[in-house]
Amino acid sequence: MALRIQVLPKAETAGHLAALADLRITVFRDWPYLYDGDAAYEARYLATYAESADVCIVGAFDGDRLVGVATGSPLEQHEAAFAAPLEARGMDPAEVYYCAESVLLPRYRRQGAGHAFFDQREAHARTLARRWSAFCAVQRPDDHPARPAGYRPLDGFWRARGYAPLPDAIAHFPWRDVGDTEETEKPLQFWLKELR
Repeated sequence: MALRIQVLPKAETAGHLAALADLRITVFRDWPYLYDGDAAYEARYLATYAESADVCIVGAFDGDRLVGVATGSPLEQHEAAFAAPLEARGMDPAEVYYCAESVLLPRYRRQGAGHAFFDQREAHARTLARRWSAFCAVQRPDDHPARPAGYRPLDGFWRARGYAPLPDAIAHFPWRDVGDTEETEKPLQFWLKELR
């Protein structure tokens, strides 16, 4: 099954937001995010993507079906909680392009979509003269009861693309885990790559 990867034209963004919400809820429900998402939150969160001129949304299609999406936008357009750890280290958020979600249905993985997702977002960040590309990865304890046997984190893939974790740069953001009744705050490690 050959995937078609393309940056979504701005005019098509709104038409894909419902599918993006479904993908986020489905993919992030699995380890390590364990996100118990809901459509109302997703609609509020994703509305910003339809409003910003500097957002990059990359779609992975099987025929006409959207099976994966990666997004990016200027860091200052995200929650203040994401900029704070970098500002504390003296970094200017206006120099950072934030690669937010990268979600792909399991049967379509290991076909190059991950690299294409980063390639397109990094290229867009360069058009905005951003110095850094960044993303956050949730931190879970190794002995977490929901951790699947044999789980391999994506650290090797990210390092091969030139990203490295920024020591002590941890954002905190709440969501409800699968099986929980309340939101709890999660630590998210910043990874950075210099684009210049």
